[in-house]
Formats: sequence, C-alpha cells, structure tokens
Amino acid sequence: MAGDTICANCGEDEQLQGERSGETITITCEVCGLVWDRDLTPKCPRCGRTDVHKAFQSILEKSRGTQLSIQSLRVVYLCPDCDAVQLADYVKSNSPLPPAELPVTPRD
Repeated sequence: MAGDTICANCGEDEQLQGERSGETITITCEVCGLVWDRDLTPKCPRCGRTDVHKAFQSILEKSRGTQLSIQSLRVVYLCPDCDAVQLADYVKSNSPLPPAELPVTPRD
C-alpha cells in the first residue's frame, strides 16, 4: 500500500493497514491510529473529473535485439477534457495505447 497513500495526521506511508469494502478502502495508520476512507473511484489526477474512460496501455519488452513485443496490458483512465486527443485516437483505433516510455538497453 505504500507509495500513493499517506497519513494526513503523521505523514506515515509504510505502516498503513487497509480493508476493502466495495469501492472504498478503510485505511488505519498503525503509527498514530488515524482511520479514513479511500475512495477507489477512478478520477483524473489533473482536473478531478470522475467520468473518465477506461483504456488499455501496452507494456513492451525487448524480445530480440531491438525488437519490441507487447508483454501485457495495463488499465489507464483517460479524461474527456485533459486527454481528449489521446481518448479520440484510442476510440478510433481500438488498439492499446503505446507505453509512456520504451524499454532501453542498459549501457555498460
């Protein structure tokens, strides 16, 4: 759970306990005891709209030399305002979105 949730009371981001109930997770901070609900409804991180559209984004890996292969897909949410161009392209193409970054070969 660490990484995207922080206790508003003490700032703890590791020692958090969560219990899911429907579309809500009740989180308890094991350091200070604060309890709060975290809504799982997808929303745009830029404008806060909740009428976002589910889309699939490809995850690529190098399979041979410079050849890239789709290894899996992940769900992302596109905002009708903030991601309008990307959403229109996704609906038109009906193909997974390209990854945000391409895999690179580490240099020695």
